[in-house]
Amino acid sequence: MPEIQTNEIEKQGRYNPAEIEPKWQQRWDADLALYAAEGHDSGKPKYYCIEMLPYPSGQLHMGHVRNYAIGDALARHMWMRGYNVLHPMGWDAFGLPAENAALKNNTPPREWTLANIAAMRKQMQRLGLSYDWATEVTTCLPEYYRWNQWFFLKMFEAGLAYRKKSKVNWCPDCQTVLANEQVVDGRCWRHEDTIVEQRDLTQWFLRITKYSDELLDGLDKLEGWPEKVRTMQRNWIGRSEGTLVDFAVDGEVKAADCAKITVFTTRVDTIFGATSVQLAPEHVVAKAFAAEDAALAGKIEELLAQQTLAREAGDVGGIEKHGVDTGRFAINPFNGERVPIWVANYILADYGTGAIMSVPAHDERDFEFARKYGLSIKQVIVPKAEAGDSELPYTAEDDAVLVDSGEWTGEGCVEAQQKMAAFAKENGFGTATVTYRLKDWGVSRQRYWGTPIPMVYCVNGHEGVEPGGVVPLPESALPVVLPPQVDITQQGGSPLGRVPEFVNTTCPVCGGAARRETDTMDTFVDSSWYFYRYTDAKNSNAPFASEKANYWFPIDQYIGGVEHAILHLIYSRFWTKVMRDLGLIKNDEPAARLFTQGMVIKDGAKMSKSKGNVVSPDDMIARYGADATRMYALFAVPPDKDLEWQEDGVAGISRFLSRVYRLTTKYSAVASVGGASRGGTAVEQKLLRKLHQTIAKITLDFSGRWHFNTSIAATMELVNEIVASEAAIDDGDVSPAVVAEIFRNLVLLLAPFAPFFAAELWEQIGGEGVIFRVPWPMADADLLREDELEIPVQMNGKLLNVVKVPVGSTEDVVKAAALVDAKVVARIVGKTVVKVIVVPGKLVNLVVK
Repeated sequence: MPEIQTNEIEKQGRYNPAEIEPKWQQRWDADLALYAAEGHDSGKPKYYCIEMLPYPSGQLHMGHVRNYAIGDALARHMWMRGYNVLHPMGWDAFGLPAENAALKNNTPPREWTLANIAAMRKQMQRLGLSYDWATEVTTCLPEYYRWNQWFFLKMFEAGLAYRKKSKVNWCPDCQTVLANEQVVDGRCWRHEDTIVEQRDLTQWFLRITKYSDELLDGLDKLEGWPEKVRTMQRNWIGRSEGTLVDFAVDGEVKAADCAKITVFTTRVDTIFGATSVQLAPEHVVAKAFAAEDAALAGKIEELLAQQTLAREAGDVGGIEKHGVDTGRFAINPFNGERVPIWVANYILADYGTGAIMSVPAHDERDFEFARKYGLSIKQVIVPKAEAGDSELPYTAEDDAVLVDSGEWTGEGCVEAQQKMAAFAKENGFGTATVTYRLKDWGVSRQRYWGTPIPMVYCVNGHEGVEPGGVVPLPESALPVVLPPQVDITQQGGSPLGRVPEFVNTTCPVCGGAARRETDTMDTFVDSSWYFYRYTDAKNSNAPFASEKANYWFPIDQYIGGVEHAILHLIYSRFWTKVMRDLGLIKNDEPAARLFTQGMVIKDGAKMSKSKGNVVSPDDMIARYGADATRMYALFAVPPDKDLEWQEDGVAGISRFLSRVYRLTTKYSAVASVGGASRGGTAVEQKLLRKLHQTIAKITLDFSGRWHFNTSIAATMELVNEIVASEAAIDDGDVSPAVVAEIFRNLVLLLAPFAPFFAAELWEQIGGEGVIFRVPWPMADADLLREDELEIPVQMNGKLLNVVKVPVGSTEDVVKAAALVDAKVVARIVGKTVVKVIVVPGKLVNLVVK
């Protein structure tokens, strides 16, 4: 990468961003149509480019700038390539941080949030980011969240929104429920040191599991997404094929739902090796046994406590396994054998059926448990190649066969699984099935600052609804608006529950007394569909017009952090499929391409407000200007790699821009002449070749490689070439037409990376129109070719040296150049050259003895 140089001459006429950037910002702010997308009938190909919706914390840091600089450079480039570009911005404005800040600062969340939005918008404008603010979306405003409520009602009608009591994740710091996706290693996604607790609560859920298969299969079509993200989603969805098998409980049972234990197994071929059935501590059968035996109940409670601690520590998989024998038995339906029923702390009630058949000979976890408690171990799977014993546990499936397994003895494992599942179904005690790790999305939050859930509970009930039953509000009642002044505390459930004028209402069906739902929606509801609203942000009659969304979608390029791979990205894919099924859109996926940028690191940690290691772009702009600040974020490393913050790098970019400014202003009178020339002198040819090689490289980088660091480096190399030719230009050895071509294209190449800077120089050299609408330069193929080629010379396949030969040289000329090269001669002296192999334009290989 070229060194950014400076000298005394460059100090003259140095670019002063403090004067020039505000001038251009004022002009751009006054032109409301500058960054607006054109109509659908523009005749241009569309390009929808967005960065992920930011949370309005009140201050941007350089981590934000890096993300936005990538999208901004891309949007500007695509405008110059002739595309109709939509590049919007908005605010993920609901959520816990605003409410927590209100508690801390005694400021209403709305006031705090809108003030932060104003401050961050001002920062973005000062950075020169190319957003169409006419499409701005703010999720905490009723004109947006009324459509959250509308979608909720539509999902309720379709059976996708429902309410149930279940074990949920509770963050004691947030004082609210978290979705499974918001628990990371047993801790809150917002409070990395806070262990999440388990509670039994009645909550609202969205039936994301209805789309499990489609969410999984759709990943194969998302070729423009990083494989890392797709793998993370595949693992989270966690599809498993297997068999449900009913083990009858032996002996008398008091409750009908305790007469059998249904287990899920992916290896029904091992069922003849089952030596126990194990239950989760909360399994209905375990509870029934505990109700009849106080001593057993105490032991099961102890197992449950162990499991809860492991859950809260995020280490259920690594729990030390403990269990208790219930003294009861179940009947294996395949062979009629009685097997003991145990309760174990490593069996989870919310995974599978909450019960397993334990096959210790063929499962490592079961083997460990059996050895610990002296349970029998029975091998029923062996390798095809041998009839004797194999090392246990033996978990192979391919090239293995069943033994001691009744009529399936001798069958291969895969074939036996299919036949045994069919047998279970035919005989009424099982069936083949598929399970998923993905669970329905719990969206209830016991906090104030979120979208009110548009449901009421009819106090007295009416036909079809029991007293206290759920009644959806009519669409005409939307939006259900948050009360503006609420006493926000973290005690006793949702703060909305302590606002009588909000809670007390009437039933929309019978007109009787009713109370409103006081939970609010998970903030990820807001961000699951916001990019559709951008296409029609002011629509008051619908979330958006279908024809507008269908024109712009799918998103051509989505940019954001990989930390959203499970949370936001899987929810937004689900929401897209729901909207498609509602007939609102035609696309199956929200974004065709996804780019996950690297983080900005400072003091060994990700730059974030919570870490206290943020660098404000305001400080960098004050010292070096917005363009130098943005360019450094793009130049320091490839955009997908982590960037270790170095302020010296911003200073270096500032020096580079000053060098370009000096050169361009020096030759601005000549550059304004225009015209083009292929050049005649050697200096002209060299300059033009370097220019067009740079155009070709940057164009290629924008086509998908996004190696903006090398794009900017290539521009620096071009500038170094100009500096090296400066004396020749001054002496008249470079024509005005070539000078004009060099500088006009140099400014255009810098436009996506340094917009203020480029606009200023474009004006100085007499460029017409807004620079971001000027066509992108085209590389001349003839000028890309070098006059000389570098040809590697090998001896017996090992590289000796590289020689230069004129383009189009014959084999004899290439051979002669290789044989007279000093390094080659020194290596072959005293040896016999048996053969010289010339691969035209590629290499020379000397066969030497």
